[in-house]
Amino acid sequence: MEIILKEDMPRLGHKDDIVKVKDGYARNYLIPKGYAIPATESAKKVLAENKRQRAHKEEKIRNEALETAKKLEGVTLSIPTKTSSTGKIFGSVTNIQIAEALKEKGFEIDRKMISFKEENIKEVGKYTAIVKLHREVTVEVPFEVVPEE
Repeated sequence: MEIILKEDMPRLGHKDDIVKVKDGYARNYLIPKGYAIPATESAKKVLAENKRQRAHKEEKIRNEALETAKKLEGVTLSIPTKTSSTGKIFGSVTNIQIAEALKEKGFEIDRKMISFKEENIKEVGKYTAIVKLHREVTVEVPFEVVPEE
């Protein structure tokens, strides 16, 4: 079944994308929850008109994301955490900590837009966070996990 997404869905698509999914997933989850609408001919025409009108605004948002990306390229973060004597972290470093560190540097970035190259960060060392500012703009931000003093 073809549907039009009404908002960004991880691993499925972005807002206003026309996506093909299984019928049950669309009818029982996406459409009732308001995440999508069926992709009928009239809905596709309305979508095309909306996309045409929104193209200018999207370009402005993309340019702002590119500017922020340029500013973020020179930033390195230091994340102090409680550690054992062997350098293991009590818990792990999360995207919330990265978002807070970026906020201290003057960047207002939602924690949901931050992911890591490595799966779990449980030791002191240097790592890389991936910040997705726009569907086309991502930035790699290096950070170092250091013991708290």
